[in-house]
Amino acid sequence: MKTVTLNDTHRKLGAKMVPFAGYDMPVRYSSDLDEHHTVRRAVGIFDVSHMGEFRVRGPHALELIQRVTSNDASKLADGKAQYSCLPNRTGGIVDDLLVYKLADEDYMLVVNASNIEKDWNWIREHNTQGVEMEDISDRTSLFAVQGPKAIAALQPLTDVDLSSIPYYSFVQGTFAGAPDVIISATGYTGAGGFELYVPNEHAADVWDKIMIAGQAYGIKPIGLGARDTLRLEMGFALYGNDIDDTTSPLEAGLGWITKFTKDFTNAENLKKQKEAGVSKKLVAFIMDGTGIPRGHYELVDAEGNKIGDVTSGTQSPSLGKGIGMGYVKTEFSAPGTQIFVQIRGKNLPATVSKLPLTKGAE
Repeated sequence: MKTVTLNDTHRKLGAKMVPFAGYDMPVRYSSDLDEHHTVRRAVGIFDVSHMGEFRVRGPHALELIQRVTSNDASKLADGKAQYSCLPNRTGGIVDDLLVYKLADEDYMLVVNASNIEKDWNWIREHNTQGVEMEDISDRTSLFAVQGPKAIAALQPLTDVDLSSIPYYSFVQGTFAGAPDVIISATGYTGAGGFELYVPNEHAADVWDKIMIAGQAYGIKPIGLGARDTLRLEMGFALYGNDIDDTTSPLEAGLGWITKFTKDFTNAENLKKQKEAGVSKKLVAFIMDGTGIPRGHYELVDAEGNKIGDVTSGTQSPSLGKGIGMGYVKTEFSAPGTQIFVQIRGKNLPATVSKLPLTKGAE
């Protein structure tokens, strides 16, 4: 079991630690409900240093990224980031990831913790032109400071104008005295805020300074439990739950990051799938009444016929209702469609809903 640099810090803060993606990680410090509302209403800090970071450099770096990812990285300007995925050869997804353009011929790829080795090997397999690849995961800490008061809490710690960083953009600069910090607006909560990529040797000092600066704004450390309810309210997919090696990006609603204006792994077959139409789609839904959906629960129609499966589910703290995501037959995928979740032998009604699920809730 690996540990993040601030493992001792989290234990001193009273975090409940659990194994996650091969790491000992804080799942909660107080309660999932309190931590969720802290992020939606004020500001919270997550340690997500288990995530993987690869540097990809050299004259053919962009060609390699274009070959292995579904989105069009040639559109990236310096200081911009892009959500993308690594398609496999059989129609599924190796991983979803972020592509950062640091400079010409210099990129950073941010991948899921559980897939670091898998992704590295996959990209290396396609590196036929001698592109320089470097895995910097073990020397990089990553803090996500999320919530409507994130700018106010963090601005005293840097000369970078945080309010001027657009969504899916980033700036490299000094933060809390640490040099070469990547300050990125690519959040996974829908609450606004920043991700901070910090060299490990500065991690403890940066964390402490954020906690001190954020005191006036009610900052709290937030665990993986609230991270899951926050992302699910937004309908953000989680690898291993909502997308995996068997799910097509088109089935998962990721057609918008699947660009057929370039060639990439399995592009031809995915293009045929797009033209023919998919037989199932990933949808988000809200329970009409009581009941909390969970992963692997069956989804059925009004007659009780199976139409799909839940991939993620929880009780939404913002709505006070059960919410979920799952794959259903395409004819049941339109917003407003009633479906039923099998919970403890009962078929409980739910409605397919547009995202985010919590629009206007808080």
